[in-house]
Amino acid sequence: MRNRQSLTLSLLVGGILLAAPLVALAGGTIKGKVTFTGKVPPPKEFAFSKFPNVDFCKKNPSKSADGETRLLKEVQVDGSGGLKHAVVLVTSITDKAWMKSFKKAPAQKVMSELCEFLPFTGVSVSNGQFYVENNDADPDDPKSKLGVLHNPHSFDQLGARSSTEFNIALAKKGSSLQKRVKVKMYKKGSVLRLQCDQHEFMQAWYVPVTNPFYGVAGADGTFEIKDVPAGKHTVAVFHPSVSREARGKKAMTVEVEVADGGTAEANFEIK
Repeated sequence: MRNRQSLTLSLLVGGILLAAPLVALAGGTIKGKVTFTGKVPPPKEFAFSKFPNVDFCKKNPSKSADGETRLLKEVQVDGSGGLKHAVVLVTSITDKAWMKSFKKAPAQKVMSELCEFLPFTGVSVSNGQFYVENNDADPDDPKSKLGVLHNPHSFDQLGARSSTEFNIALAKKGSSLQKRVKVKMYKKGSVLRLQCDQHEFMQAWYVPVTNPFYGVAGADGTFEIKDVPAGKHTVAVFHPSVSREARGKKAMTVEVEVADGGTAEANFEIK
């Protein structure tokens, strides 16, 4: 009888231990909004005629009314002031195992579409792989029927300082590159800047992250970061035209406390 009671108790305890992970809460959520309160700067202008593949690149919808000028709209704001493309990241966590997982696999995939790098903002990992693919071809141009030549050129950018990470031509549709990026200055606040040497208006920005807890603001400026470990965290925001650093002295940050199963709010106001 005594042995039977002991066995029953052991099974109950074991069942509780096995069931615990199924109901345990995996961290919390950080959500909020990035608002732009300053005067929205005009888009950068590039005359299509100064670059190759004029007719093909004109197919991009971001252009002047007469179709002759490419418009690079870095600051995109909705009616409520929400800032699109802002990258929000937790900077108080360094997950070395997670970072090492990108030594072979790319942390970010970038595609060229109608002479534009997409996404406009994203992430990179120091000493991790980065991927760019050319999806452009012009069936109406014999010289570009197999592919519109793009030359992705990346820089580790910190203010006026920069160093090249890779500079490789992609001549055919479907051609790609995958390279390790060092981003040596990221602890001081640098970001990975990408630009096409053939088409200057093809520009994009990728923030070095040290963990999977980040998000990119949508068209209304809102973002959400899930499964953040419980505790106090520093959260930073980056946007290429108004906030040049994601770390370092010039970084714009807020402090939040995340509870298991809870939601912490982090709002940013950029002028």
